[in-house]
Amino acid sequence: MAQISEEVLGDERATLLKFVEAQRVAIREALDGVSAEQAASRPSASELSLSGLVKHVSEAEHNWLRLAQQRPNERFTGPESWADGFRLVEGETIESVLAFWDGVRAELEEFVASAGSLDETFPLPPAPWFPENGKVSVRWLLLHLVEEFARHAGHADVIRESIDGRKAMG
Repeated sequence: MAQISEEVLGDERATLLKFVEAQRVAIREALDGVSAEQAASRPSASELSLSGLVKHVSEAEHNWLRLAQQRPNERFTGPESWADGFRLVEGETIESVLAFWDGVRAELEEFVASAGSLDETFPLPPAPWFPENGKVSVRWLLLHLVEEFARHAGHADVIRESIDGRKAMG
């Protein structure tokens, strides 16, 4: 959970990054003490697994970062591999995905710190779910990541509780 602290009091940029990080931590903590097999299991009615969720959120953060930077996503291999974004594939491990996510985290924080303003915008790609010629701000990006990660932290809680009964809060 995001902690209230003197260092972010009144600093919107730092506060938003703190909330993003709190949700990252919640997802990562769901992996504590589980085996690779347990992390890949799908013990609930959902098709989601803990390892798949971690991969998905790391890829989602990376994709949004590349959109904000207005750079191509070098990891995007096309819509046909969409399902692979929710499971580890050959050569991937939980550790490698977490290391990738650590790099994305550092790059995002550097990008946000270098933005002149949270009001700076970047264009959304053409897609049926985005408005034509749509733009969003760096602030919107951070709030979207909080929303995305919080949703998946809840999924991770349910999956973890289904694996071994461990609850995130108690």
